[in-house]
Amino acid sequence: MSLREKDLIYDYDVYNDLGDPDSNPELARPVLGGSKKYPYPRRCRTGRPRGKTDPRSERRSDTFYVPRDEEFSEEKEISFVTKTAYSVHMLLPSLGATLKDPDLGFPSFTKITQLYKEGIPIPKLKNQASVQILALRLVKAVCDAIDKQFETPAMLEKDKFSWLRDEKFSRPTLAGVNPYKWPLKSALDPDVYGPPESAFTEELVEPEIKDFMTIGEALKQKKPFIIDYHDLLLPYVSKVRQIKGTTLYGSRALFFLTPDGTLKPIAIELTCPPMEGKPQWKQAFPPSLETVGLWLWRFAKAHFLAHDCGYHELVSHWLRTHCVTEPYIIATNRQLSVMHPIYRLLHPHCCYAMKINAFARQALINADGIIENSFSPGKYCMELCSMAYDQQWRFDREALPADLINRGIAVEDRTAPHGLKLMIEDYPFANNGLMLWDALKQWVADYVNYYYKDSSMVRSDTELQAWWTEIRTKGHEDKKDEPWWPVLKTPEGIIGTIITIVWVASAHHSAVNFGQYAFAGYFPNRPSIARTNMPCEDPTEERWKRFLDNPGSELLACFPSQIQATKSYGYSTCVIKSFSG
Repeated sequence: MSLREKDLIYDYDVYNDLGDPDSNPELARPVLGGSKKYPYPRRCRTGRPRGKTDPRSERRSDTFYVPRDEEFSEEKEISFVTKTAYSVHMLLPSLGATLKDPDLGFPSFTKITQLYKEGIPIPKLKNQASVQILALRLVKAVCDAIDKQFETPAMLEKDKFSWLRDEKFSRPTLAGVNPYKWPLKSALDPDVYGPPESAFTEELVEPEIKDFMTIGEALKQKKPFIIDYHDLLLPYVSKVRQIKGTTLYGSRALFFLTPDGTLKPIAIELTCPPMEGKPQWKQAFPPSLETVGLWLWRFAKAHFLAHDCGYHELVSHWLRTHCVTEPYIIATNRQLSVMHPIYRLLHPHCCYAMKINAFARQALINADGIIENSFSPGKYCMELCSMAYDQQWRFDREALPADLINRGIAVEDRTAPHGLKLMIEDYPFANNGLMLWDALKQWVADYVNYYYKDSSMVRSDTELQAWWTEIRTKGHEDKKDEPWWPVLKTPEGIIGTIITIVWVASAHHSAVNFGQYAFAGYFPNRPSIARTNMPCEDPTEERWKRFLDNPGSELLACFPSQIQATKSYGYSTCVIKSFSG
């Protein structure tokens, strides 16, 4: 049954509306959810007709259903249309008319900075006033009434060369670090992916930290930290490398916590599995002052940052805040009365989320959408997102304290503020987040304890029990048998569950959403995609000579193309701002 705008039906479905094989076989995408191969949270059912090419998938259309109570308010609708729909559906597609070569890169770093001042001329749009300039602030662009100018990111205004410095590389990585375990090994099948041992060896690490301590002392004091995308990305390397104009590695970045509390980068490891008759290629790149080593380090940073950027967008942002929240909203509307105290508590934090998620399926995470075109995994973006959900997502670790402890950033300490001792003291996300967490927890506890005086009231609330059961068994059906799901038997159990949902939908989302343009607005600081292999990976004589003669030009060729960069900018401004809820 095709659902209409006036309907008020909340039901579950799998993510079977991302591909469009009826229009082009190349746009076929797997159904996410409902299988062991591609587990995923559920979305709201839209009821569109099934596709002809793939009967498991829905047929795509320009319209999509969300329950009428999830529609935008009039003010939000105006804001969303002017900032987002106009940009994504009209301005961004018109880039193809101006940037006819999708692989065209930037000829110089000067040309990149000129985007903020001069923009890109684009042709007149049908049924729209003439748009003279598309510069890097599409959120100011609407029809012919507002100047189309991107704001210069703060980091570029202060120092346009800051992206080259290693402290600027280390600082934004804090949200992903984990304690380093020695020796480090991959858990992937060595018969398929090659030797599991890491290229981070004592011989590599010792010279980088010799001014502080030995590697044994560092490990004992838990000073090394790592961001590890190796096992998550390596299975997709051979697939992604078949896509024209992009590449991929399994990657890790190793850091050392210095006595002044800052992270010093030690090395980046990049790995390509055995493929096309060649053995595994693996190399670690430390910072260097020698010319060739310095430029290889810059290339390695570009590749790792592209992986980190993609993970942030697909997992930290989309999966952990938008995607996993939708089942909570569906179950809340199906099982709780609008007068139920938990409904009234949750509703403000989930406002507009389903409408925004529906738009994301329509234009951002869909086949050939902005995410696939602008981020490293390409058409495998959502498959990788499913893999991350399968391997990494647990409800009991989404609470901020549990998240910090699980990542080794904090340990329980009743004498410390908030009951946690941070391993990295200068960590704004944790420091500020824990203050918010305690405030939210106190507020939720006061609210819940007002309505639930004892455990018997919790157990006897049939609406509440049905709500939580449905979230586990229907909304997150592919993980319904996991032993870590909380059980709602006491007021404390309700408080812990509700505060986690509220935290993810509000403060956590704000942290991963609103800072993106500040860090990624100037893409050399945080490229969304890397298009060429490392210059030292099986290079031809010609390519190695090009690298030695003009390494800056080769790095520009590795960075996103002009159209990829501009689409990514458009996403990180108009879409992120409109997704604020």
